[in-house]
Amino acid sequence: MLSQSIKEVIANSSAIRAMFEEGRRMAQIHGADRVYDFSLGNPNVAPPEEVRRAILEIAGNEDPVFLHGYMVNAGYPDSRKAIAESINRRFGVDFDENSIIMTVGAAGAMNVAFKTLLDPGDEVVVFAPFFGEYRWYVRNFGGELVIVPNASEDFQPDLAGLEKALSPRTKAVIINSPNNPSGAVYPAKTLEALGGILEGWRKKTGNTVYLISDEPYREIAYDGADVPYVTKFYANTFVAYSYSKALSLPGERIGYLAVPREMDGYGEIWPALATANRILGFVNSPSLFQRVAAVCADAAVDTAFYRENRDILYNSLTEMGYECFKPQGAFYLFPKSPLADDVAFCEAAKKFRLLIVPGRSFGAPGYFRISYCVKRETVLNSLESFAEAIKSV
Repeated sequence: MLSQSIKEVIANSSAIRAMFEEGRRMAQIHGADRVYDFSLGNPNVAPPEEVRRAILEIAGNEDPVFLHGYMVNAGYPDSRKAIAESINRRFGVDFDENSIIMTVGAAGAMNVAFKTLLDPGDEVVVFAPFFGEYRWYVRNFGGELVIVPNASEDFQPDLAGLEKALSPRTKAVIINSPNNPSGAVYPAKTLEALGGILEGWRKKTGNTVYLISDEPYREIAYDGADVPYVTKFYANTFVAYSYSKALSLPGERIGYLAVPREMDGYGEIWPALATANRILGFVNSPSLFQRVAAVCADAAVDTAFYRENRDILYNSLTEMGYECFKPQGAFYLFPKSPLADDVAFCEAAKKFRLLIVPGRSFGAPGYFRISYCVKRETVLNSLESFAEAIKSV
C-alpha cells in the first residue's frame, strides 16, 4: 500500500509536468508544430562549446577507474576548489573547497540542506510566487512551508510579511532570484534589508534562521540587471546552484551547495551536509560532470536568444491587452490571467493549443506562467493563439 505522504504528492502532482504530458498528447492529435507548449523550463540553447570539449578531453584522458569511481561524500576536492575559486573571482567572496558540496542539481542541494536543518514541525518561509516543488522538498523532512503572499506588481519579496511570518519554529527562508516564475531579480538593497531582518531576529530570540538561495537562473539576466551574491549580505546563507540552465545541462543533474565558513554552526553543519548527501540516496553527483563543471565553471550560455523570445512575447502580449511584469532574468513570463480563475483560463487556452501553467501552482492565483525557452517559431506561431485566447474571455 502507498504511504499517505506519497498519495498526497500524487494527488497534487506538478501542474508543470502534467501540462507537459498533455502537450505530448495534443501533439499527436494536432501535430507538434501546431501545439504551443510553454509548460516546461527545458533549455533550448545548446551548451557552450567548452562543455563538449571538456567532456571529450576528460573522457579521453582521465584514468577511467578513477573517473568513474567512488569519491568523498562532498565530491571531488579539486572540482570543489575550482568552483570555489570561480565564485571568488566573479563575486568577491572567500570560499574554498570546504565551502562547496557537489550535489545532484539545485533540487538535490536544497534537499541536502533541509535534511541537515529540519526537524518535524519546523517552518520554512517562502515568498510567493515560488517554484511549487519547494512544498515537497520541505515536507520530505516533516517541515511546514509558510507562504508570504505576493504584495507587489514587480514581485519583490514582502519583507513586512516576512517579519510577521517568523516564529519560534522558523528554521529557514527560501529565496529565488532571478525568480521562477516571475523573472524578478532581487536587488542589493532588498537582500541587505532581508539579511537585517534575519540578523535582528537572531539577536532578539537567539535563534538562527538560515537563508537558502535557490540560484539555477543566476547567469540568465537581461538588460544589465545585477544579480547580487547573497552571502555578502547574510553569512547564514546556503546557495543552491545548478548548471542545468547556465550550461544547458538539465539532464545531467549537476550542481552544488555553497556554504560560507562564517555561517553559525559551520563546524557541525559541514560534515552533516556531507552525510546527508550520502544517506538521501544521491551518494554523489555524477563524477564525469563534476569534472566538466570544474573546467567550465566560468562558462555560460548566450542569453541573447532568450532575451529576444522575451521581448517578442512581452511586447506582443501587452499589445493584446495582457498585463505583465517585464522579466529581468530567468526565462519565464508571468502575466495576470484574463480570468480571475487562472486554472480555468489555462484550461480554456488549450482550445487554442496553448499549454501554460496556472499561477496557483506557484502560490500566486490570478496569474499564469509562460516558459519561453522554446524554439523561435513556437513563439511566433503562438501569437495568434494568445490573441484568440484573450478575446475569448
